[in-house]
Amino acid sequence: MSISYSGHYPIERRAGEIERLHIQSAAMAPDTRAMLDLIGVKDGWSCLDVGCGPGGITGLLSERAGPNGRVVGLDMDAQFLEHARAGAPANVEFRQGDAYRSDLPSASFDLVHMRFVASTAGDPERLLQEAIRLARPGGTVALQEPDGTSLNCQPPHPAWERLKRALLGAFSGVGADLQLAKRLYALARQAGLQNVQYRPFLLEVRSMDPMVDYLPSVVESLRSTVIKLGLLTEAEFPVVLAECRSHLRKPETTFTMYTVAQVWGQKTR
Repeated sequence: MSISYSGHYPIERRAGEIERLHIQSAAMAPDTRAMLDLIGVKDGWSCLDVGCGPGGITGLLSERAGPNGRVVGLDMDAQFLEHARAGAPANVEFRQGDAYRSDLPSASFDLVHMRFVASTAGDPERLLQEAIRLARPGGTVALQEPDGTSLNCQPPHPAWERLKRALLGAFSGVGADLQLAKRLYALARQAGLQNVQYRPFLLEVRSMDPMVDYLPSVVESLRSTVIKLGLLTEAEFPVVLAECRSHLRKPETTFTMYTVAQVWGQKTR
């Protein structure tokens, strides 16, 4: 079974989802900072974070854009945006809108960024064209997208493997692609971006790290889609989650996250 349209984001809003996204952002912040340093984001820049959720990388962009710059976070989820607005820096604003067809003016940003949007919402070519529309001539479009094949646990465990299959299967079942990282560089070049750069990174997680519950918590947020697609039954769902969490709590257990490809390039005109 598959759903053949883009923009069907299968992750559900549930208690703990905002916290999960903040933990993920914090774990990836060092590599995001490295990418922003290489791009050269600086004081006075106008930056857009597409699909920012409850904050995304708007805080990191705010630090670099400074009081003379501007940061906009764009997302469809009103509750995420309400959370993001609470305590946001003065140079950051949040707008509700469609990543595929925003009402933001063309050629208005020095940097347009999206993380885990093109891979999870589908139709990355169309999303990339919208991002290019929003970038000014000479501006930068940057994406961070995953390759889920590196999501592996040591020592191996059957419950981990079942949740990994459920995660990848839920997204592929709605037309998303959690292996988009493999073709992201080519996609950016084909879209017409120039001087395209490529920087991959891989996070390793131990039992005491904040990201330790990543896989079980994401599959929990995919519950309806996982069950609808027959990847786990209602009865299996809590059992497999509990078995995986028990394994991840063991001091000797580690896992690697998906490999993240950071790709960015310049709009020429």
